[in-house]
Amino acid sequence: MPEHRSDARGGLGTVRNAVVLLELLAEGPGYQALTDLAERSSLSLPTTHRLLRSLALAGFVSQDPRTSRYGLGPELTRLSHRYLARLPVVTALAPYLVELRDNLSTTVEVHQLVGHRLVVLDQVDGSEMGTYRRAHSVLAPLQGAGGRILAARGPDETWTALLAQSPEELRGLAIASRAGWAEAAWLHVPEGSAGRPGEVAVPLVSATGGCEGALVALVPDPDADTAAIGGHLVRAAQAAMRTGSHG
Repeated sequence: MPEHRSDARGGLGTVRNAVVLLELLAEGPGYQALTDLAERSSLSLPTTHRLLRSLALAGFVSQDPRTSRYGLGPELTRLSHRYLARLPVVTALAPYLVELRDNLSTTVEVHQLVGHRLVVLDQVDGSEMGTYRRAHSVLAPLQGAGGRILAARGPDETWTALLAQSPEELRGLAIASRAGWAEAAWLHVPEGSAGRPGEVAVPLVSATGGCEGALVALVPDPDADTAAIGGHLVRAAQAAMRTGSHG
C-alpha cells in the first residue's frame, strides 16, 4: 500500500488518500465498513467518510444501501475499458486472438504485469472449459506461465516484490528458474492456482526489445502437444508485434 499521511494537505494529499482507499477496497471483501477502512488506511474517520462520499458521487465507489458498507463502483469499469482499448499491445493482438482460439481449440489470453499484479487484458474463450469459471481477471503472477515470463523479464525490484508475495514453496523454484524463464521462447506450466488450467505462454517483445506482455493459451489437457501450441503462439506474437511497431 502506498505511503500516506492522514494530515496530508492540498490536492496531492487528497488524491493520494483516495487512491489508498480504492486500493483497500480492491484488496478486501466486496463491501467494507467505514470504520475498517479508516483504521486500515490510518486516515481519520471524517476524512475517510468525506473521501468515500466524493468517490461515490463520481461513481468510483458504491455504497450498499442495506449495510452502508462501501465497495468499488461501476465507473471504474468504463475507465478500464477505455484504457485497455488504447493499449498498443491489445490493439495489435486483437486480429489474431479469434484465429488462435479456433486453431488451438482453447481459450487465448493476453497478460500484462501492472505493478505487482498480473492482469488479463483480453481473452477469447474456448468451449473446452467445462465447469471452470474465471473468478476474476487478476492472477497470482508466479503461478502461471504468462506471469513467470513477465516477472522473469522484469526489473529486479519487481521480481523481488513478486517473490515476497508468493508462497514459500514457490520461491525456491522461481529463484532457480528465473534465467530460464526469461530466455524461453515459450513456457509451459501444467497447472495454475485455484484450479486454473495449465498454460503455455510466449513473450510479446516490441521492436525495441521490451516485453509488453504475454500471449497465453490455456491447456486443460495434460496430454496436449505443448510444443505445437507454443509454436502457434510464437508466430502470432511475432506477427502482431511487427504489425504494432508500424501502427
